[in-house]
Amino acid sequence: MQKSATLKRSLGLWPIVMLGVGYMTPMVVFDTFGIASKEADGHVPMAYIIALVAMLFTAFSYGKMVRAFPSAGSAYTYTQKTISPHLGFLVGWSSLLDYLLLPMVNALLTQIYLSALFPEVPAWIWVVGFVALVTIINAVGVNSTANFNTFFVLYQILVVVIFVILAVKQLIGGFGYGEVLPMGPLYTSDMHMSTLIAGATVLCFSFLGFDAVTTYSEETPNPTKTIPRAIFLTALIGGLVFIVSSYFTQALFPDISRFKNPDATSPEIALYAGGKLFQMFFLAGALAGTIASGLASHASVSRLLYVMGRDNILPRKLFGYVHPRTHTPLFNVILVGFISVTAVFFTLEIASAFISFGALIAFTFVNLSVIAHYALKKKEHKTVSGFLSYVLLPLIGAAFVAVLWYNLEESSFTMGLIWFGIGLVYLMYVTKLFRVRPMDIHFEEADEESAVIEGEPVVENGALAK
Repeated sequence: MQKSATLKRSLGLWPIVMLGVGYMTPMVVFDTFGIASKEADGHVPMAYIIALVAMLFTAFSYGKMVRAFPSAGSAYTYTQKTISPHLGFLVGWSSLLDYLLLPMVNALLTQIYLSALFPEVPAWIWVVGFVALVTIINAVGVNSTANFNTFFVLYQILVVVIFVILAVKQLIGGFGYGEVLPMGPLYTSDMHMSTLIAGATVLCFSFLGFDAVTTYSEETPNPTKTIPRAIFLTALIGGLVFIVSSYFTQALFPDISRFKNPDATSPEIALYAGGKLFQMFFLAGALAGTIASGLASHASVSRLLYVMGRDNILPRKLFGYVHPRTHTPLFNVILVGFISVTAVFFTLEIASAFISFGALIAFTFVNLSVIAHYALKKKEHKTVSGFLSYVLLPLIGAAFVAVLWYNLEESSFTMGLIWFGIGLVYLMYVTKLFRVRPMDIHFEEADEESAVIEGEPVVENGALAK
Protein backbone atom coordinates (compact mmCIF):
# COMPACT_ATOMS: atom_id res chain seq x y z
CA MET A 1 0.00 0.00 0.00
CA GLN A 2 1.33 3.42 -0.91
CA LYS A 3 2.08 5.80 1.94
CA SER A 4 0.11 9.01 2.21
CA ALA A 5 1.89 12.29 2.90
CA THR A 6 2.74 12.83 6.56
CA LEU A 7 3.90 15.61 8.83
CA LYS A 8 7.65 16.18 8.53
CA ARG A 9 9.91 15.46 11.50
CA SER A 10 12.10 18.57 11.24
CA LEU A 11 11.66 20.54 14.48
CA GLY A 12 14.28 20.52 17.23
CA LEU A 13 13.81 21.27 20.92
CA TRP A 14 14.25 25.05 20.89
CA PRO A 15 12.01 25.86 17.91
CA ILE A 16 9.26 23.90 19.70
CA VAL A 17 9.94 25.71 22.98
CA MET A 18 9.75 29.05 21.17
CA LEU A 19 6.41 28.03 19.63
CA GLY A 20 5.13 27.23 23.12
CA VAL A 21 6.41 30.50 24.61
CA GLY A 22 5.02 32.40 21.62
CA TYR A 23 1.63 30.81 22.22
CA MET A 24 1.74 32.06 25.83
CA THR A 25 2.58 35.65 24.75
CA PRO A 26 5.29 36.82 27.23
CA MET A 27 4.15 40.46 27.18
CA VAL A 28 0.64 39.60 28.35
CA VAL A 29 2.01 40.19 31.86
CA PHE A 30 1.79 43.95 31.30
CA ASP A 31 -1.77 43.80 29.97
CA THR A 32 -3.07 41.94 33.02
CA PHE A 33 -0.90 43.66 35.64
CA GLY A 34 -3.55 46.07 36.91
CA ILE A 35 -6.18 43.37 37.36
CA ALA A 36 -3.68 40.94 38.95
CA SER A 37 -2.25 43.58 41.29
CA LYS A 38 -5.73 44.36 42.56
CA GLU A 39 -6.49 40.66 43.14
CA ALA A 40 -3.09 39.88 44.73
CA ASP A 41 -3.04 43.09 46.77
CA GLY A 42 0.27 44.32 45.32
CA HIS A 43 2.10 40.96 45.21
CA VAL A 44 1.81 39.98 41.54
CA PRO A 45 5.24 38.25 41.24
CA MET A 46 4.48 36.02 44.23
CA ALA A 47 1.10 35.16 42.69
CA TYR A 48 2.92 34.25 39.48
CA ILE A 49 5.26 31.97 41.43
CA ILE A 50 2.25 30.14 42.89
CA ALA A 51 0.63 29.93 39.43
CA LEU A 52 3.83 28.52 37.92
CA VAL A 53 4.12 25.84 40.58
CA ALA A 54 0.46 24.92 40.06
CA MET A 55 0.85 24.63 36.29
CA LEU A 56 4.04 22.56 36.53
CA PHE A 57 2.03 19.69 38.01
CA THR A 58 -0.13 19.57 34.88
CA ALA A 59 2.97 20.05 32.71
CA PHE A 60 4.41 16.97 34.43
CA SER A 61 1.28 15.01 33.45
CA TYR A 62 1.58 16.13 29.83
CA GLY A 63 5.19 14.94 29.82
CA LYS A 64 4.17 11.52 31.09
CA MET A 65 1.41 11.12 28.52
CA VAL A 66 3.45 12.21 25.51
CA ARG A 67 6.00 9.50 26.36
CA ALA A 68 3.21 6.93 26.17
CA PHE A 69 1.44 8.41 23.14
CA PRO A 70 3.68 10.69 21.02
CA SER A 71 0.80 11.94 18.88
CA ALA A 72 -0.13 15.42 17.67
CA GLY A 73 -3.60 14.87 19.17
CA SER A 74 -2.58 15.97 22.69
CA ALA A 75 -5.37 15.64 25.31
CA TYR A 76 -7.76 14.22 22.70
CA THR A 77 -5.44 11.27 22.01
CA TYR A 78 -4.50 10.70 25.66
CA THR A 79 -8.14 10.49 26.78
CA GLN A 80 -9.14 8.40 23.77
CA LYS A 81 -6.41 5.82 24.40
CA THR A 82 -6.63 5.60 28.19
CA ILE A 83 -10.22 6.29 29.27
CA SER A 84 -12.75 6.14 26.43
CA PRO A 85 -12.79 6.80 22.67
CA HIS A 86 -16.11 8.63 22.99
CA LEU A 87 -14.88 10.76 25.87
CA GLY A 88 -11.66 11.37 23.95
CA PHE A 89 -13.62 12.95 21.12
CA LEU A 90 -15.51 15.21 23.54
CA VAL A 91 -12.23 16.31 25.14
CA GLY A 92 -10.77 17.03 21.71
CA TRP A 93 -13.92 18.85 20.64
CA SER A 94 -13.87 20.98 23.80
CA SER A 95 -10.15 21.70 23.37
CA LEU A 96 -10.95 23.14 19.97
CA LEU A 97 -12.48 26.10 21.83
CA ASP A 98 -9.06 26.97 23.20
CA TYR A 99 -7.08 26.18 20.05
CA LEU A 100 -9.54 27.38 17.42
CA LEU A 101 -10.50 30.72 18.94
CA LEU A 102 -7.10 31.94 20.12
CA PRO A 103 -6.09 32.90 16.54
CA MET A 104 -9.31 34.94 16.47
CA VAL A 105 -8.42 36.64 19.76
CA ASN A 106 -4.99 37.55 18.41
CA ALA A 107 -6.58 38.97 15.26
CA LEU A 108 -8.84 41.15 17.42
CA LEU A 109 -5.90 42.32 19.57
CA THR A 110 -3.97 43.24 16.42
CA GLN A 111 -6.99 45.18 15.21
CA ILE A 112 -7.15 47.08 18.52
CA TYR A 113 -3.43 47.96 18.49
CA LEU A 114 -3.29 49.07 14.85
CA SER A 115 -6.64 50.86 14.88
CA ALA A 116 -5.34 52.99 17.75
CA LEU A 117 -2.31 53.97 15.64
CA PHE A 118 -4.17 54.32 12.35
CA PRO A 119 -7.80 55.23 13.19
CA GLU A 120 -8.58 56.26 9.63
CA VAL A 121 -8.07 52.69 8.32
CA PRO A 122 -11.19 50.44 8.47
CA ALA A 123 -10.76 48.03 11.39
CA TRP A 124 -11.66 44.92 9.37
CA ILE A 125 -8.59 45.41 7.16
CA TRP A 126 -6.27 44.68 10.10
CA VAL A 127 -8.12 41.44 10.89
CA VAL A 128 -8.03 40.23 7.30
CA GLY A 129 -4.37 41.23 6.86
CA PHE A 130 -3.31 39.53 10.11
CA VAL A 131 -5.16 36.31 9.30
CA ALA A 132 -3.80 36.24 5.74
CA LEU A 133 -0.21 36.66 7.00
CA VAL A 134 -0.52 33.94 9.64
CA THR A 135 -2.30 31.54 7.27
CA ILE A 136 0.26 31.91 4.48
CA ILE A 137 3.23 31.38 6.82
CA ASN A 138 1.59 28.27 8.30
CA ALA A 139 0.77 26.92 4.85
CA VAL A 140 4.38 27.21 3.66
CA GLY A 141 5.69 24.82 6.31
CA VAL A 142 6.21 24.28 10.01
CA ASN A 143 9.83 25.44 9.84
CA SER A 144 8.85 28.81 8.41
CA THR A 145 6.21 29.11 11.14
CA ALA A 146 8.81 28.29 13.81
CA ASN A 147 11.37 30.73 12.39
CA PHE A 148 8.96 33.68 12.20
CA ASN A 149 7.60 32.83 15.65
CA THR A 150 11.10 32.72 17.17
CA PHE A 151 11.87 36.19 15.80
CA PHE A 152 8.74 37.67 17.38
CA VAL A 153 9.34 35.89 20.70
CA LEU A 154 12.93 37.14 20.89
CA TYR A 155 11.72 40.67 20.14
CA GLN A 156 9.32 40.45 23.10
CA ILE A 157 12.11 39.22 25.36
CA LEU A 158 14.31 42.12 24.16
CA VAL A 159 11.53 44.54 25.11
CA VAL A 160 11.31 42.95 28.56
CA VAL A 161 15.10 43.24 29.05
CA ILE A 162 15.09 46.93 28.10
CA PHE A 163 12.09 47.48 30.37
CA VAL A 164 13.99 45.95 33.31
CA ILE A 165 16.98 48.22 32.64
CA LEU A 166 14.74 51.30 32.51
CA ALA A 167 12.89 50.14 35.63
CA VAL A 168 16.16 49.83 37.56
CA LYS A 169 17.07 53.36 36.48
CA GLN A 170 13.70 54.65 37.69
CA LEU A 171 13.98 52.80 41.00
CA ILE A 172 17.42 54.27 41.63
CA GLY A 173 15.88 57.68 40.99
CA GLY A 174 13.33 57.13 43.75
CA PHE A 175 10.34 55.96 41.68
CA GLY A 176 8.02 53.33 43.22
CA TYR A 177 9.69 51.47 46.08
CA GLY A 178 12.81 53.60 45.54
CA GLU A 179 15.30 50.70 45.69
CA VAL A 180 16.54 48.26 43.07
CA LEU A 181 15.57 44.94 44.68
CA PRO A 182 12.78 45.61 47.18
CA MET A 183 11.20 42.75 49.11
CA GLY A 184 7.73 44.30 48.95
CA PRO A 185 6.56 42.74 45.65
CA LEU A 186 7.29 39.27 47.06
CA TYR A 187 6.53 39.64 50.76
CA THR A 188 5.05 42.08 53.25
CA SER A 189 4.00 41.40 56.82
CA ASP A 190 0.33 42.09 56.06
CA MET A 191 0.01 39.85 52.97
CA HIS A 192 -2.67 37.13 52.97
CA MET A 193 -2.59 33.74 51.32
CA SER A 194 -6.21 34.14 50.18
CA THR A 195 -5.35 37.19 48.08
CA LEU A 196 -2.28 35.47 46.63
CA ILE A 197 -4.37 32.47 45.59
CA ALA A 198 -6.98 34.79 44.09
CA GLY A 199 -4.25 36.49 42.07
CA ALA A 200 -2.67 33.19 41.09
CA THR A 201 -6.04 31.91 39.88
CA VAL A 202 -6.30 34.84 37.48
CA LEU A 203 -2.68 34.46 36.36
CA CYS A 204 -2.87 30.71 35.73
CA PHE A 205 -4.71 31.54 32.52
CA SER A 206 -1.53 33.28 31.31
CA PHE A 207 0.02 29.80 31.12
CA LEU A 208 -2.53 28.46 28.66
CA GLY A 209 -0.48 27.28 25.72
CA PHE A 210 2.41 25.38 27.30
CA ASP A 211 0.41 22.27 26.46
CA ALA A 212 0.22 23.25 22.77
CA VAL A 213 3.77 21.97 22.17
CA THR A 214 2.37 18.42 22.33
CA THR A 215 0.69 19.05 18.97
CA TYR A 216 4.18 19.05 17.38
CA SER A 217 4.90 15.50 18.56
CA GLU A 218 4.86 14.17 15.00
CA GLU A 219 7.14 16.90 13.69
CA THR A 220 10.21 16.23 15.83
CA PRO A 221 12.58 13.26 15.35
CA ASN A 222 12.50 12.05 18.96
CA PRO A 223 9.14 13.09 20.46
CA THR A 224 9.27 10.97 23.62
CA LYS A 225 12.43 12.81 24.67
CA THR A 226 12.01 16.24 23.05
CA ILE A 227 8.36 17.04 23.81
CA PRO A 228 8.41 16.42 27.61
CA ARG A 229 11.50 18.66 27.85
CA ALA A 230 9.82 21.25 25.64
CA ILE A 231 6.69 21.26 27.82
CA PHE A 232 8.71 21.83 30.99
CA LEU A 233 10.96 24.48 29.43
CA THR A 234 8.00 26.33 27.90
CA ALA A 235 6.19 26.57 31.23
CA LEU A 236 9.41 27.44 33.10
CA ILE A 237 10.69 30.08 30.65
CA GLY A 238 7.25 31.64 30.30
CA GLY A 239 6.87 31.64 34.08
CA LEU A 240 10.29 33.22 34.67
CA VAL A 241 9.55 35.98 32.13
CA PHE A 242 6.24 36.63 33.88
CA ILE A 243 7.85 36.68 37.34
CA VAL A 244 10.76 38.99 36.42
CA SER A 245 8.54 41.35 34.42
CA SER A 246 5.90 41.55 37.13
CA TYR A 247 8.51 41.98 39.87
CA PHE A 248 9.99 45.13 38.36
CA THR A 249 6.55 46.40 37.35
CA GLN A 250 5.33 45.91 40.92
CA ALA A 251 8.48 47.61 42.22
CA LEU A 252 7.64 50.65 40.07
CA PHE A 253 3.95 50.56 40.94
CA PRO A 254 3.38 49.25 44.50
CA ASP A 255 -0.35 49.79 43.95
CA ILE A 256 -2.59 50.66 41.01
CA SER A 257 -3.50 54.18 42.13
CA ARG A 258 -1.21 55.78 39.53
CA PHE A 259 -2.98 54.13 36.57
CA LYS A 260 -5.80 55.94 34.78
CA ASN A 261 -7.04 52.64 33.35
CA PRO A 262 -6.11 49.71 35.68
CA ASP A 263 -7.71 47.18 33.32
CA ALA A 264 -5.34 48.05 30.43
CA THR A 265 -2.03 49.05 31.96
CA SER A 266 0.50 48.33 29.18
CA PRO A 267 0.65 51.83 27.61
CA GLU A 268 0.98 53.60 30.96
CA ILE A 269 3.64 51.18 32.25
CA ALA A 270 5.75 51.81 29.16
CA LEU A 271 5.24 55.58 29.32
CA TYR A 272 6.25 55.87 32.98
CA ALA A 273 9.23 53.54 32.49
CA GLY A 274 10.80 55.10 29.41
CA GLY A 275 8.76 57.89 27.88
CA LYS A 276 7.05 58.19 24.50
CA LEU A 277 9.85 56.63 22.42
CA PHE A 278 10.01 53.51 24.58
CA GLN A 279 6.22 53.35 24.62
CA MET A 280 6.21 52.97 20.82
CA PHE A 281 8.94 50.30 21.00
CA PHE A 282 6.99 48.60 23.80
CA LEU A 283 3.68 48.57 21.93
CA ALA A 284 5.46 47.10 18.90
CA GLY A 285 6.46 44.27 21.23
CA ALA A 286 2.81 43.78 22.15
CA LEU A 287 1.99 43.53 18.45
CA ALA A 288 4.84 41.04 18.00
CA GLY A 289 3.25 39.01 20.79
CA THR A 290 -0.08 38.75 19.01
CA ILE A 291 1.65 37.66 15.79
CA ALA A 292 3.76 35.02 17.57
CA SER A 293 0.74 33.69 19.44
CA GLY A 294 -1.30 33.77 16.24
CA LEU A 295 1.30 31.72 14.37
CA ALA A 296 1.67 29.13 17.14
CA SER A 297 -2.03 28.76 17.88
CA HIS A 298 -2.92 28.51 14.18
CA ALA A 299 -0.34 25.74 13.76
CA SER A 300 -1.53 23.87 16.87
CA VAL A 301 -5.21 23.75 16.01
CA SER A 302 -4.36 22.62 12.47
CA ARG A 303 -2.52 19.61 13.95
CA LEU A 304 -5.34 18.75 16.35
CA LEU A 305 -7.87 18.81 13.51
CA TYR A 306 -5.46 16.68 11.46
CA VAL A 307 -5.30 13.93 14.08
CA MET A 308 -9.09 13.94 14.53
CA GLY A 309 -9.38 13.65 10.75
CA ARG A 310 -6.77 10.90 10.55
CA ASP A 311 -8.76 8.98 13.17
CA ASN A 312 -11.81 9.55 10.93
CA ILE A 313 -13.85 11.09 13.73
CA LEU A 314 -13.91 14.06 11.33
CA PRO A 315 -13.98 13.37 7.56
CA ARG A 316 -10.49 12.09 6.76
CA LYS A 317 -10.41 13.28 3.17
CA LEU A 318 -10.52 16.90 4.33
CA PHE A 319 -9.15 17.02 7.88
CA GLY A 320 -6.65 14.16 7.57
CA TYR A 321 -4.98 15.56 4.45
CA VAL A 322 -1.29 16.56 4.45
CA HIS A 323 0.16 18.40 1.46
CA PRO A 324 2.89 16.23 -0.08
CA ARG A 325 5.31 19.12 -0.70
CA THR A 326 4.89 21.36 2.36
CA HIS A 327 4.04 18.51 4.77
CA THR A 328 1.41 20.70 6.42
CA PRO A 329 -2.30 19.92 7.00
CA LEU A 330 -3.10 22.48 4.32
CA PHE A 331 -6.89 22.27 4.30
CA ASN A 332 -6.96 22.69 8.09
CA VAL A 333 -4.63 25.69 7.90
CA ILE A 334 -6.93 27.36 5.35
CA LEU A 335 -10.06 26.42 7.32
CA VAL A 336 -8.67 27.95 10.51
CA GLY A 337 -7.86 31.07 8.49
CA PHE A 338 -11.46 31.38 7.32
CA ILE A 339 -12.75 30.88 10.87
CA SER A 340 -10.31 33.50 12.19
CA VAL A 341 -11.56 36.06 9.66
CA THR A 342 -14.98 35.90 11.33
CA ALA A 343 -13.36 37.87 14.15
CA VAL A 344 -14.66 40.98 12.36
CA PHE A 345 -18.12 40.02 13.67
CA PHE A 346 -17.04 39.42 17.30
CA THR A 347 -15.81 41.46 20.21
CA LEU A 348 -12.69 40.54 22.16
CA GLU A 349 -14.80 39.84 25.25
CA ILE A 350 -17.01 37.29 23.48
CA ALA A 351 -14.11 35.51 21.75
CA SER A 352 -12.06 35.35 24.96
CA ALA A 353 -14.97 33.92 26.94
CA PHE A 354 -14.86 30.63 25.02
CA ILE A 355 -11.16 29.90 25.47
CA SER A 356 -10.73 29.01 29.13
CA PHE A 357 -13.36 26.23 29.12
CA GLY A 358 -11.58 24.18 26.47
CA ALA A 359 -8.18 24.57 28.11
CA LEU A 360 -9.48 23.45 31.51
CA ILE A 361 -11.18 20.41 29.96
CA ALA A 362 -7.82 19.41 28.44
CA PHE A 363 -5.88 20.02 31.68
CA THR A 364 -8.38 18.00 33.72
CA PHE A 365 -8.35 14.92 31.50
CA VAL A 366 -4.59 14.88 30.93
CA ASN A 367 -4.12 14.57 34.69
CA LEU A 368 -6.79 11.86 34.86
CA SER A 369 -5.25 10.06 31.87
CA VAL A 370 -1.98 9.64 33.76
CA ILE A 371 -3.82 7.84 36.54
CA ALA A 372 -5.89 5.76 34.11
CA HIS A 373 -2.91 4.67 31.99
CA TYR A 374 -0.07 4.22 34.44
CA ALA A 375 -1.87 3.38 37.71
CA LEU A 376 -5.06 1.58 36.65
CA LYS A 377 -3.96 -0.05 33.39
CA LYS A 378 -0.21 -0.64 33.80
CA LYS A 379 -0.33 -1.00 37.63
CA GLU A 380 2.77 1.13 38.12
CA HIS A 381 1.44 2.76 41.30
CA LYS A 382 2.46 0.00 43.70
CA THR A 383 5.89 1.44 44.48
CA VAL A 384 6.45 4.70 46.37
CA SER A 385 7.89 6.45 43.30
CA GLY A 386 5.10 5.06 41.11
CA PHE A 387 2.42 6.26 43.52
CA LEU A 388 3.97 9.73 43.63
CA SER A 389 4.41 9.98 39.86
CA TYR A 390 1.21 8.36 38.64
CA VAL A 391 -1.33 9.06 41.38
CA LEU A 392 -0.37 11.84 43.80
CA LEU A 393 1.20 14.38 41.41
CA PRO A 394 -1.59 14.18 38.78
CA LEU A 395 -4.18 14.41 41.57
CA ILE A 396 -2.49 17.58 42.81
CA GLY A 397 -2.49 18.88 39.25
CA ALA A 398 -6.20 18.07 38.94
CA ALA A 399 -6.87 19.79 42.26
CA PHE A 400 -5.22 23.00 41.05
CA VAL A 401 -7.30 22.80 37.87
CA ALA A 402 -10.42 22.32 40.03
CA VAL A 403 -9.66 25.67 41.67
CA LEU A 404 -9.58 27.24 38.20
CA TRP A 405 -12.90 25.59 37.38
CA TYR A 406 -14.40 27.07 40.53
CA ASN A 407 -13.24 30.56 39.52
CA LEU A 408 -14.20 30.28 35.85
CA GLU A 409 -16.43 33.10 34.63
CA GLU A 410 -20.08 32.15 34.24
CA SER A 411 -20.13 33.27 30.60
CA SER A 412 -17.14 31.03 29.79
CA PHE A 413 -18.82 28.07 31.47
CA THR A 414 -22.15 28.66 29.72
CA MET A 415 -20.64 29.09 26.25
CA GLY A 416 -18.37 26.09 26.84
CA LEU A 417 -21.32 23.89 27.77
CA ILE A 418 -23.16 24.95 24.61
CA TRP A 419 -20.13 24.00 22.49
CA PHE A 420 -19.78 20.73 24.43
CA GLY A 421 -23.47 20.02 23.76
CA ILE A 422 -23.02 20.54 20.02
CA GLY A 423 -20.12 18.07 20.05
CA LEU A 424 -22.17 15.56 22.05
CA VAL A 425 -25.03 15.70 19.55
CA TYR A 426 -22.58 15.24 16.65
CA LEU A 427 -20.92 12.30 18.41
CA MET A 428 -24.28 10.64 19.09
CA TYR A 429 -25.18 10.99 15.42
CA VAL A 430 -21.99 9.61 13.88
CA THR A 431 -21.68 6.79 16.44
CA LYS A 432 -25.36 5.79 16.19
CA LEU A 433 -26.01 6.66 19.85
CA PHE A 434 -22.59 5.38 20.98
CA ARG A 435 -23.04 1.94 19.39
CA VAL A 436 -20.01 2.56 17.15
CA ARG A 437 -16.58 3.49 18.44
CA PRO A 438 -15.28 6.79 16.97
CA MET A 439 -12.29 5.15 15.27
CA ASP A 440 -14.65 2.71 13.50
CA ILE A 441 -16.65 5.47 11.79
CA HIS A 442 -16.46 5.44 7.99
CA PHE A 443 -17.47 8.55 6.07
CA GLU A 444 -18.43 7.94 2.46
CA GLU A 445 -15.80 10.33 1.16
CA ALA A 446 -13.01 8.96 3.36
CA ASP A 447 -9.84 7.72 1.70
CA GLU A 448 -9.59 3.96 1.46
CA GLU A 449 -6.00 3.90 2.57
CA SER A 450 -5.10 4.39 6.22
CA ALA A 451 -3.00 7.35 7.27
CA VAL A 452 0.56 6.37 8.15
CA ILE A 453 2.77 8.24 10.58
CA GLU A 454 6.20 8.54 9.03
CA GLY A 455 8.57 5.86 10.30
CA GLU A 456 5.94 4.22 12.52
CA PRO A 457 3.44 1.36 12.00
CA VAL A 458 -0.25 2.13 11.78
CA VAL A 459 -2.19 1.08 14.86
CA GLU A 460 -5.85 0.29 14.34
CA ASN A 461 -8.07 -0.76 17.25
CA GLY A 462 -5.09 -1.82 19.30
CA ALA A 463 -3.49 -4.07 16.64
CA LEU A 464 -0.89 -3.46 13.99
CA ALA A 465 -2.38 -2.84 10.57
CA LYS A 466 -1.47 -5.50 8.03
